[in-house]
Amino acid sequence: MALVRILVDGYSLLHRWPELAAGAPRHSEAARDALVEMLTQYQDACGTPVTVFFDGSSGRRRKPKDQSGQAVEVLFSSAGQTADDLIERAAHRFQPYGEVLVVTDDFAERNTVSGFGGSVASCDNFIRLIQNALVVLEENLNNHNRAERNRFSRSR
Repeated sequence: MALVRILVDGYSLLHRWPELAAGAPRHSEAARDALVEMLTQYQDACGTPVTVFFDGSSGRRRKPKDQSGQAVEVLFSSAGQTADDLIERAAHRFQPYGEVLVVTDDFAERNTVSGFGGSVASCDNFIRLIQNALVVLEENLNNHNRAERNRFSRSR
């Protein structure tokens, strides 16, 4: 099955990526905005839709900056539920459409998702996946730009 969506436990990923929004508290708007921006770049590179979930009870539930055309879906849990609850429900509901990847360091959540057939990744593995994808994207863009410059130079 093809990967149809990546579901990310936002605060779990933020806690494993201290250099992202360095100096900002992990539950701050700045940290969430930096994560959403990085996930947007990753989605641009890989083409797979991404949804990031945050626990809504731990701070303001402001959507990240620049919601116009936002490629990454951002969801906050409501009172009485956790981001883990939402992720597990979404992973289960997406099953008929293809493979879903859940990114979290919560072992209970990973066991639950893999128990009903979903794929899981640790935050460290996903960070490496993002970094590698962005390196490949940059290399492809550089190669494309070089080829276009050469083509333009020859046509003069």
